[in-house]
Amino acid sequence: MGNRRDFLKNAATGAMILGAQSKLGLAGILDQHAETSKSKVVVARDAQLHGAGTQLDEQRVLDLLDSAITAYTGHNHPVETWKRIVPMGKVIGLKVNCAGGKGISTHLALTLAICERLQQAGVKPGNILVWDQANEALESGGYTINKDPSRIRCYGSDVAGYEDRIETNGVVRVRLSKILTRECEMVMNLPILKDHACSGLTFAMKNMYGVVKMEDVGPMHVGNCNPAIADLHCIPAIRDKVRFVIGDAISALYEGGPLFRPEHIWHPNALIVGQDRVAVDQTAWGILERKRAEVGLPTLEAAGREPRYIARSADAAHHLGVNDPQRISLMEI
Repeated sequence: MGNRRDFLKNAATGAMILGAQSKLGLAGILDQHAETSKSKVVVARDAQLHGAGTQLDEQRVLDLLDSAITAYTGHNHPVETWKRIVPMGKVIGLKVNCAGGKGISTHLALTLAICERLQQAGVKPGNILVWDQANEALESGGYTINKDPSRIRCYGSDVAGYEDRIETNGVVRVRLSKILTRECEMVMNLPILKDHACSGLTFAMKNMYGVVKMEDVGPMHVGNCNPAIADLHCIPAIRDKVRFVIGDAISALYEGGPLFRPEHIWHPNALIVGQDRVAVDQTAWGILERKRAEVGLPTLEAAGREPRYIARSADAAHHLGVNDPQRISLMEI
């Protein structure tokens, strides 16, 4: 297969619109896991993603994505699987995280691989919207800003604007991005695994700070972001629209986050996939702690920044998912 960028350049013309809408849809294939007593999380790895150098092998990234998605859903054909995951004829948002700069942003190769599979499944290019908090952050992460409705779109909430209405829940008082509230039928969460000076961990749930107006974000860091992260995810637009996590642990930051710290980067060469945002973060936390132990760093609890928001998100008041390892069905491939 050719270069991902070549594919997307051609696909943007509309020549690669394939497939038909599935009646089963997202609820049919993903909510199968919600019917069981355990939340399924897949960790897919490929030690050769970076090859012999620092450049990602784009074909291997696509192959790893296929492995993760098919393992999670139990369907063997990647394109057919995507037809069952996403609603056709609707805008699909890909919420990346570029706040740390190019060295520690959601990898462009992963985002392009997802865009490729979405188009092959029948999603029109203009119905794919890659976004983050600001254009500047996206560009720093290697993304190209584009608002052409006939092509894959990519721009920040600072361009799209925020709602005037203040959403409230618990300690949270926020104005949400119009990309979330008005444009997207469904959002796929594409965080990157990082240590965080306040919350301890920034991954699936913390990534939603990027859908909030910048001046509303500061107060949500009080108390190591607990209970703010849990309260934020109970706001209906976030709870209901952000339905699937394809977590980027191709590269990760084990200390000094959330900004890029080259001396603390390592390469798990992994994707962490799941529907349960709490279970995904619980799994990511374990990966981060094992790396910290390997290099001789204290646990996040000992460092005074245990990600307690994970347990809070699983409590009876929030009920956003499960954090008990006994209730997480972890598949490592």
